[in-house]
This record gives sequence, C-alpha cells and structure tokens, in this order.
Amino acid sequence: MVSLDLLLNAIVAGILLGGFYAAVSLGISVSFGLLDIVNIAHPAFVILGSYTAYAMNRFAGLDPLLTGLLFTPVFYALGVMVYRLYYLGFERKGEESLRGLVFFFGTLFIVEVVLLLAYGVDYRMIEADYVGRSFHIGVVGIAFRLLLPCLVGLMITLALHLFLSRTFYGRAIKAVSQDSQALRLMGVNPVKIKRIAFALSIATASLAGALLILIGPVEPSIGREYIGRVFAIVVLGGMGSISGTLVAGIILGIAESLTSTFSGPSWAPAVSFGILLVVLAVRPAGLLGR
Repeated sequence: MVSLDLLLNAIVAGILLGGFYAAVSLGISVSFGLLDIVNIAHPAFVILGSYTAYAMNRFAGLDPLLTGLLFTPVFYALGVMVYRLYYLGFERKGEESLRGLVFFFGTLFIVEVVLLLAYGVDYRMIEADYVGRSFHIGVVGIAFRLLLPCLVGLMITLALHLFLSRTFYGRAIKAVSQDSQALRLMGVNPVKIKRIAFALSIATASLAGALLILIGPVEPSIGREYIGRVFAIVVLGGMGSISGTLVAGIILGIAESLTSTFSGPSWAPAVSFGILLVVLAVRPAGLLGR
C-alpha cells in the first residue's frame, strides 16, 4: 500500500524540481522554439554557469545565486559571440540545418573538454548555509536546495514572459521566425533580433546553471543528461510557449519524482518521454502550442 506521506512528499518534490526544469529549458524555448536554432550545446552553457558559481563560491565566497545574477551580462555577451560565429559560418550561407548542428555539437564538446582539463572528473559542490536545511509543512518536508531553484525559476519564467509579450524587442523576437521580411519592412534587422534572442537564451542557461549546483554536485559531463530532457519539455509545452515550458517542466518533474520514489530512478526518463509521446499523439502542437 502506498504511504500518503510518501506520495505527498514525492508530488511536492516533483513540483519544485519542475520549476527548476523550466528554468533550464527556457533558453531552448527561445532558441529552438522561436528561432529554429537547434542549440544542442545549451546544457554545456548550463554547466558552465554551474562551474562559474562554484569558482566564485570557492575563491570569493559568493553566494551562487548572486554569482548567477552578476555573470548574466557576461554570458549574454558570450551568447552574442557564439551567435555571430554561427551566423557568419552557417546561417548566412543557408547551411544551418546540418552543419549548424555540427557547430553546436562541437561547442558542447569544447566546453566539456575545457571544464575537464580545468576541474577534472570529480564532482564539485558549493557551500552555503541554506543548502542542507529544510522545513516542514505538516508531513511534507521542503528542502531549501529545491525550493530556491524553483522560486528563481518561476521568477525567470515570469520575467521572460513579460519581456516577450510587453516589449518591442520581445514581440520582434516572437515575430522573427514567422515573417522576417515583415520585420525588415518595419526597419528592424532580423539578424540583430536573433542575436539578442540567442544571447538571452545563453544568459538564462547560465543562471539555470547556478541553480543546478544548488540542487547537487556537478561534473563536466552531467549536461548530457539534460539534452533530451530540455528538448522534450519545450516540445511538450508547445514550441516557443514560455508558459507551456513551465507547465511541461512541472509535469515531467512530478512524473520523474513519483517514478523515482515508487519504481526507481532508472525508470524516470522512460516515463517522462512516454508522457511526451502520449501528449503529442493527442495534441501535436504541444500543451499550449498553437
């Protein structure tokens, strides 16, 4: 018989994990969902954000959340440079489909190798007073290491949603993949808009990396575990839908938490992708896709 206490704790943990999953997937929702750029190197920038938080925590004693915020402009600039290389080398020539994919695969490999050479294969973790703490609401235990990433993930999701829906550049980003010629007629450079959007996706990835190292230790290759997951969340939620990304992240978070609790963690990915296939069979555009 399933314990009610265990069930409630698994559901709450899944919701908290889902908020973090949404934060990790937001960048893909922008680059893949809105720009049609298959950035499979996205998890590498997440891990790079984790190691930046680790380095600043170890050598300067900075809180990882503060590090994530401080380094967001740095990763935004890095995203600008990566997109410029991608555009000049592939997109401008119309070769982004296959060769562009190889470019991002190479970027993923380079970032991973650099981190391996710098930090080795050992797991790294940060030190913060709240990491090992938790509190209880009735029978449900809530760990700060899950609560804080979820809350920050919700704030990032809300901020990105408001930016895309309420600002000129945000609406231009949503329009660039639909009708770039119309943007040109309005005097807007689609390449500039794509550059801003892609850089924004890398900036959110780095901030998600600071959240990841709060949840648990990281090592350079751990990003591979998130490649399939983030694309699944974006497709499940609906291509380019920020709110859909949040809903899908929470659904997969709950599914994985319940599966890990009652059947073992090895079944969690299978259940998550099973949910994806079922939803797409009923609604091919995703939960909140158009």
